[in-house]
Amino acid sequence: MKRMDLHNTVLFVFFVSAITGISVGNRVFEKETTIVFESGKERYHTYRIPALVVTTKGTLVAFCEGRENRSDAGNIDLLVRTSRDMGKTWSPANVIWSDGDNTCGNPCPVVDQQTGTLWLLMTHNLGKDRETMIINGSSQGSRTVWISRSEDDGLTWTIPMEITRDVKMSSWSWYATGPGAGIQISSGQFKGRMLIPCDHIEKETKKYYSHILFSEDHGKTWKFGGSTPQDQVNECEVVELPGGRLMLNMRNYDRSKKNRAVSFSDNGGMDWSDIRHDPALIEPICQASIRRFSEPSNAGTKSTLLFSNPASTDARVNMSVRLSYDDGQTWPVSSVLHAGPSAYSCLAILPDGTIGCLYEKGQRDPYETIVFDRFSLDWLKSNEPRDLKPITSPGEESSPSDHPL
Repeated sequence: MKRMDLHNTVLFVFFVSAITGISVGNRVFEKETTIVFESGKERYHTYRIPALVVTTKGTLVAFCEGRENRSDAGNIDLLVRTSRDMGKTWSPANVIWSDGDNTCGNPCPVVDQQTGTLWLLMTHNLGKDRETMIINGSSQGSRTVWISRSEDDGLTWTIPMEITRDVKMSSWSWYATGPGAGIQISSGQFKGRMLIPCDHIEKETKKYYSHILFSEDHGKTWKFGGSTPQDQVNECEVVELPGGRLMLNMRNYDRSKKNRAVSFSDNGGMDWSDIRHDPALIEPICQASIRRFSEPSNAGTKSTLLFSNPASTDARVNMSVRLSYDDGQTWPVSSVLHAGPSAYSCLAILPDGTIGCLYEKGQRDPYETIVFDRFSLDWLKSNEPRDLKPITSPGEESSPSDHPL
């Protein structure tokens, strides 16, 4: 478990701008796309599972898995890069966690806005233990939960520490943190509580659920919060709504409803409402990201949510960002970042009010690159399609039977 640079000098990364320019303040800002990780480069066959946060000092911190092959199992390291110029250039990649031929992954970071500390929750399993083996009980080991922290804006990280006993029930087999990012509750009774979205599978029933972890002591201890009352959901993200309410937005395996599942909590994530499905948020069974852009204010600011995923019912294509002005009840604005193959994503609000989306993008398949798109709210609204319909393509499909990443 050692830290190492993947290269000795800072890489110059190129970005391309979209044609349409829009105004941000007194200047014109164009959508920028920067390649952050490129599969086949710097010793790794494939880069997957992006996560993105912005520190209290304005540094962008991007995480992903570096894989020796395309598989979700085997030798997988957890990597990080940082940017101090809004994503135009990025530091060399650094390995946060490497454990030989074993699997270190599922990054889910959260920033403590009060202390500035970055917390990173992760999972680990033996490289020989595939997900199906862990689920059916034939694996040599199990899925464990770990944590690391950074006090210097992501430059260095502590040696990962295991917290499985505190956050995983003995009746569970599979377990995943995130992927994506956690949040810290900003107001109300539970102000300051940090939340990490997770999922698990029960050993006996083989049913899969979403749940959250939380910390109320600035990351010193982590505890299991509430789990969804119904199954057929897993990878998720959580967002804070006005009045202290939380919404969990989840990957859905009920193929009679090809859209995202949602659940709500009014007690800081300790209990969750019955699952319902959002007909506007179509999905092909894939991870997604949801983030609050703004709170309602007396000055007229609207309560605004952002959502990103491959907007298709059948394939991982059409990476799109949607906008809601009513806390996710409707999503009237949508814009496509990349119409081709695309999969996992993570949204962040940048210090200047622009939006960042770190996501998997390719021309033949979604896993060729992990890119960072930066754009403004006005760009998002000005580039929305008239009608965002489901798209089908030869891209990779998902099936509940093999529980793919």
